Amino acid sequence: MLDDFLVRAGLASVGTALAAAPLGCFVVWRRMAYFGDATAHAALLGVALSLAFQGPIMIGVLATALIMATLVQSLSGRGLAEDTLLGVMAHAALAVGLVAVSLLSGVRVDLMSYLFGDILAVSKTDLALIWTGAAAVVGLILWRWQKLLTATLNPDLAQASGISAKTEQLVLTVALAVTVAVAIKVVGALLIGALLVIPPAVARPLARTPEVMALLTAGIGSLSALGGLGAAYQFDTPTGPTIVCVAAGLFIITTLFGARTLR
Repeated sequence: MLDDFLVRAGLASVGTALAAAPLGCFVVWRRMAYFGDATAHAALLGVALSLAFQGPIMIGVLATALIMATLVQSLSGRGLAEDTLLGVMAHAALAVGLVAVSLLSGVRVDLMSYLFGDILAVSKTDLALIWTGAAAVVGLILWRWQKLLTATLNPDLAQASGISAKTEQLVLTVALAVTVAVAIKVVGALLIGALLVIPPAVARPLARTPEVMALLTAGIGSLSALGGLGAAYQFDTPTGPTIVCVAAGLFIITTLFGARTLR
């Protein structure tokens, strides 16, 4: 069954959606969308380094995503507004990655597949890595769920309870780096941020509790991924951008009608 490229693509898209779902909720709650973009854009540099040293792509992407996330954290609070810092880092990371890829000699690089994903080329090995990464992210978030939730929604209570904000930020940083490494094959470096932000934004007006929002986000992300995959196959459009278009369509629908229905 896994010899069918569409089955592998579907499983890869669902695995990526499940990895992004709980993390995406925290990205929305903490207003970390730019932070996700900066980390995702660094993935292209990881691709270039992996190709240069003939190493696994996901390992290189994971390492550079972790470095970028840590660098952004260390530079924050030094006089620049956070959105300015993240904007600079996101664009700089993408530019450095593109330059690094262009400097590779003797290596043919399908740049579009790393920028916008190439889910139809997912192999059995890629599929195993995607689901292993997704399981690691979901397990990490579940393990720290209550502490992460308290630190995010009620920082004063977290401090009074002895919960370290830095530790919880580190957990989110690691989870974000793993998610970027998992998602680059599916939607590419430029669209990972959309996969992190749009499904939780769709779920937010429909959910009454954080737990319900996380579960709805997982369902919406999976629906967007499978719907986008099916639409891309039907209309011969790029798969990664089509997945994001489906998610964006769901966002428009819930934004216009969701809150009204709940009243």
